Amino acid sequence: MNVLPVTRKHRSTCPHDCPSTCGLEVEVLDGRTIGRVRGAEGHSYTTGVICAKVARYAERIHHPERLTHPLLRTGPKGSGQFRPIGFEEALDRVAEAFLAAERTHGSETVWPYYYAGTMGYVMRDGINRLRNVKRYSGQYSTICTTSAWTGFIAGTGRLGGADPREMSRSADCIVIWGTNPVHTQVNVMTHALKARKERGAKIVVIDVYENPSVKQADLGLVLRPGTDGALACAVMHVLFREGFADRDYLARYTDCPDDLERHLEARTPEWAAAITGLSVEEIEAFARLVGTRKRSYFRLGYGFARSRNGAVNMHAALCIPAVTGAWQHEGGGAFHSNSGIFGLLKGTIEGQDAIDRSIRVLQQTEIGRVLTGDAESLRHGPPVTGLFIQNTNPMSIAPEQELVKRGFAREDLFTCVHEQFMTETALMADIVLPATMFLEHDDFYTGGGHQHLGLGLKAIDPPGECRSNHDVICALASRLGAEHRGFRMTPRELIDDMLRVSKRGTLAELEAANWLDVQPSFERSHYIDGFGHADRKFHFRVDWPRVPNANIGLVGPAAELPDLPDHWRAIEEATPRHPFRLATSPARSFLNSSFTETPGSVDKEKRPELMIHPEDATTLGIENGDWVRIRNDRGEILIRARHYKGVKPGVLIAESIWPNRFYPDGRGINTLTGADQIAPFGGAAFHDNRVALERVAPDEIVWQETASTTWAGNGVTLGKPHLAAVTA
Repeated sequence: MNVLPVTRKHRSTCPHDCPSTCGLEVEVLDGRTIGRVRGAEGHSYTTGVICAKVARYAERIHHPERLTHPLLRTGPKGSGQFRPIGFEEALDRVAEAFLAAERTHGSETVWPYYYAGTMGYVMRDGINRLRNVKRYSGQYSTICTTSAWTGFIAGTGRLGGADPREMSRSADCIVIWGTNPVHTQVNVMTHALKARKERGAKIVVIDVYENPSVKQADLGLVLRPGTDGALACAVMHVLFREGFADRDYLARYTDCPDDLERHLEARTPEWAAAITGLSVEEIEAFARLVGTRKRSYFRLGYGFARSRNGAVNMHAALCIPAVTGAWQHEGGGAFHSNSGIFGLLKGTIEGQDAIDRSIRVLQQTEIGRVLTGDAESLRHGPPVTGLFIQNTNPMSIAPEQELVKRGFAREDLFTCVHEQFMTETALMADIVLPATMFLEHDDFYTGGGHQHLGLGLKAIDPPGECRSNHDVICALASRLGAEHRGFRMTPRELIDDMLRVSKRGTLAELEAANWLDVQPSFERSHYIDGFGHADRKFHFRVDWPRVPNANIGLVGPAAELPDLPDHWRAIEEATPRHPFRLATSPARSFLNSSFTETPGSVDKEKRPELMIHPEDATTLGIENGDWVRIRNDRGEILIRARHYKGVKPGVLIAESIWPNRFYPDGRGINTLTGADQIAPFGGAAFHDNRVALERVAPDEIVWQETASTTWAGNGVTLGKPHLAAVTA
């Protein structure tokens, strides 16, 4: 007879770079194997719902292509030629290379580089402890949140907003702006749809193409990329004009409502329609909807802030609920991120007591410029000749890919990559170390999209010789002569230390509950007790250099920022030479470059495609499925075209991030994106690119096998396609 395996349920937290940070229940089949992954019913925000890619996590954690042993490069960089070596030898080689680099150029020549492949505090942020103790170059992380957080804090004075659970329990209208939650935050859509089903709430979705979230909305607004500020201004114009502005609230809680009203007199729906591509009727319908439904909840995403005017766009949209007074009501107001509410002190995890303020700080998004010797990006200091990379894949996800590739190919650059798969970044490494996944180590998480502290404790043993980020950092520290008490602590001890000093209880208490709800009071979340600025007011007028968001100084055209909400024409507007605007929106089955290795995700996404309006396609003679070339001054790529009426004429959408090997010439979408910084404090304008487009004849495509697509270190290839196309 068949004996069913004995399983146990393991509570955990999703580690990936997503604001939902879902509570999970994982089937553990034995000491090395998991089964199904489900959303935790007991988590008040997750409520049992998770995305399909995490539900299929067993295919990722038990993937045959997973790295399981340290590797030493034996051929040219990027060739895929490696041989296995012992872990201790690998660590010795890394330490020797970094010490040699220090002797030649000083400590700043080594750059620990990381981001959000895991959102766990120990495994993500522990790299900074090594950085600080060794006085290696700092990293200013500008690839994701900087512009969005700056725009939000410009209005409220701090990062935090209305309880996101209010969407389902009390909102009469939910405005989802600049995010596609069906792809990226399934829980947002779950709460919104529940509000509509149970309470008759209306859903508005604003984005740059008709994506699945727009299709589920009662009112879907598809506007041109980078024009959100114009829409927000016209909506506020209508609110003032038609008597929907709450003047009592404005007088009590905002800084300059009369100045704002005068400023908006010329920002009419007709003015905004010409900029956004929306109709006057659409703009006025939106304004009247939020004007009549005071419990309007504005769920503001990251996407519309990834433009050169992104901080201004975020602030302008945030101003609308201040004009209507929606903040006064349960189910009203706005939310972007709760990352500012947790108050967690990471001093030991990051070794903050060892920070030397004289050490240079390099821009994360400028890695291509840094590695190719740009003096300004290097802060006029020594070259980077040593890289230690965890939790990120810059060869795919960083902007200005041609520079990034050129930099990684330098023979004088020693690179160690600690990874789970042979990514395109790992292929450029001198030493590759195998990393654990979240169910194979202990860690701690917070949810930017909600209000919970969460644990993710070890459930199974890792395969082969995989080691956690913490273990590798501590092992390197001992070889590099780096002394700090954090290197002698276990992950559990580090978590407990952080909770205690932050007055958030203890590890034992959190372990008993697994998720701790720390949502501030209604009065604080809705700013009833005053906004975060010194005058306790919401700020329509922004003194951008003094916005209280962490930064390393002004960047970009900060002197040109408008002080009141507006359409700021800092974007890459179309020109005769580059007549299209390109946004690189998130794919549903990938999360940045994670899940691009799992068959379930790749099969669902099928292939890289470029969405183009049929009118534009007809003009250029482009049929559905044709190869096309997109180019700008940063480079060019080849991709298949897909006719799609859900984009505006003149707008192109490429859902990303496919690995470079899936593109015909090995150049991925970030070949076209820029690393110039969003004013005032930085950020990457991934959705703000002007490009030219042309059809490519099939006989111009020559298929050629390349070493980087056939790495067989574990006896398998890197996955489809096994051939890379190059132009003849």
